[in-house]
Amino acid sequence: MKTWKALAAAAALSLTLAGCGGGAGASDNKLTVWLMDGSAPDVLIEELNKEFEQSHPGMKVDYQIQQWNGIQDRLTTALTSNDPPDVIELGNSQTAQFSSEGTLLDLTADAGGMGKSQWVPALAESGAWEGKQYGVPFYAANRVVVYNKELFQQAGITQLPTNREELLAAITKLEQTHGADPDFQSLYLPGQSWYALLSFIWDSGGDIATGQGAEYKGALDTPQTREGVEYYQQLFKTSATSAPADTDEAEPQQAEVYAKGKVAMMIALPWEVQTAAKTNPKITELSGAFPIPSKFPGKTAPVFLGGSNLAIPGGSADANAAKDWLKLLTSQKYQTKLADSGVVPGASQDTSALAKNPVSAAMAIASKDGKVPPPVPQWAAIESGQNPLKDMMTAVLTGQKTVVDATLEANDKITRLLAANN
Repeated sequence: MKTWKALAAAAALSLTLAGCGGGAGASDNKLTVWLMDGSAPDVLIEELNKEFEQSHPGMKVDYQIQQWNGIQDRLTTALTSNDPPDVIELGNSQTAQFSSEGTLLDLTADAGGMGKSQWVPALAESGAWEGKQYGVPFYAANRVVVYNKELFQQAGITQLPTNREELLAAITKLEQTHGADPDFQSLYLPGQSWYALLSFIWDSGGDIATGQGAEYKGALDTPQTREGVEYYQQLFKTSATSAPADTDEAEPQQAEVYAKGKVAMMIALPWEVQTAAKTNPKITELSGAFPIPSKFPGKTAPVFLGGSNLAIPGGSADANAAKDWLKLLTSQKYQTKLADSGVVPGASQDTSALAKNPVSAAMAIASKDGKVPPPVPQWAAIESGQNPLKDMMTAVLTGQKTVVDATLEANDKITRLLAANN
């Protein structure tokens, strides 16, 4: 999933334009909707658009699918034009950037009619800026531990790990059973899989940054954060993973490694199983999942909640109709259909539709404790640039730096980057 991949900064639009509740231009009886490739099933959007057009006689929906590659530049151009789209999708780490620049319509007064009481809290937070709501939660996804049921069974593991120690014990048992196979990996764990690392940092009581409003600074320089980093280091060493220490889960694609059937576990998004099945169709029935274990009994570790928000450009010519479209999408009918497609619906607490698939079911359980990066414009550049968290992880796992030195260095870098343009 690419929804939460933040990109570079955008250009500003005047606050006067953002305050025009009805949009800057004259309605042309066409509602232009930009959604990202793969965000929602075509059949769902087709049904929604048909229902919208029936309730808005004479108005047609111009539905356009956008690609993530280059979207920041296209949005920047569109939002500063005289004819922007009427509804746009934004990654949850992009939303603060555009909100702070006055390019989005303030939806605070409309949020109640868009199901605010049922919104996923972390996505709601990512769509807010300086006490106002600019983004409406669309959908989310989070990582779980995907496992090969056959390899677990052969190792005699009958109970899934529910805490950190049990996860380490399962790795040991798997290594004892399958370790003689040079291609076997008990846990495939890329060194720079920082989304997974965040679960252990948050679970230990640490954080990557803390603050309020636009004033955030690094928070890696704490015993709690270091404990999370040390546990990740322990997993990396104990599993003897062959995953590179200097790349993330995309290089190589960990789903392709898992597809070979010699990996017992990976920390992954649910649809990575579907990706693996393209190479090895049998992997679907062999795969199960469980939430990332917590250090605390009876809990699951907090998870990075990647996903998207929906927003209305400040210059929309049909802002009122755009609000109606959002109200329809955030209705229980279409939120249930989103869950049926395999994602966590952004505007509904009902995730029961995800229970039909064991991997999606684990995601739904873990999503209840979802978190997002700091909701500030500067975070986009941190995530998409030379991410200090990735450098920190590689330095620790390769022995170039101690955990203390690596977290100190990364903390200083994050603090400086968050202070930029404040």
